[in-house]
Amino acid sequence: MKTYSLTINGNKYDVTVEGVADGKAAVSVNGIPYEVALDASVPAPDASPAAFPAAAPAGKAPVSRPEPAGRASGPAPESASSTVTSPLPGVIIEVSVKEGQAVRAGEKVAVLEAMKMENEITAPRDGTVTAIHATKGDSVLEGAPVVTIA
Repeated sequence: MKTYSLTINGNKYDVTVEGVADGKAAVSVNGIPYEVALDASVPAPDASPAAFPAAAPAGKAPVSRPEPAGRASGPAPESASSTVTSPLPGVIIEVSVKEGQAVRAGEKVAVLEAMKMENEITAPRDGTVTAIHATKGDSVLEGAPVVTIA
């Protein structure tokens, strides 16, 4: 396992490479786990674990990247929770909801500043906020969880 401290466009990211196998790498960026595909021209490191960890570290839920706009697989069932994610990398400048708050589809849940523009992040469906994953001032990557709605 190797850890790197990276500064990209003035934002600091702590990146840990947890394992590489079958053209994919298990990494965590600022504590958020991701699975990334490696370019075929990138050689695998000599001392990597044989496979990915079987489960995410305790207290951290695995994060899946959202489908690009226009290619969603369909609406989530009403009983399932939805994780609202950052649409692009930036800084959270406002969290507009609190845990336990009821929200309606399209309601603003947070504001993200990216490339000197403010972007409203909205609820994808009606529900209740069950978790807040980002706070004002947090630097987030594309696909990072912001809030969870059940």
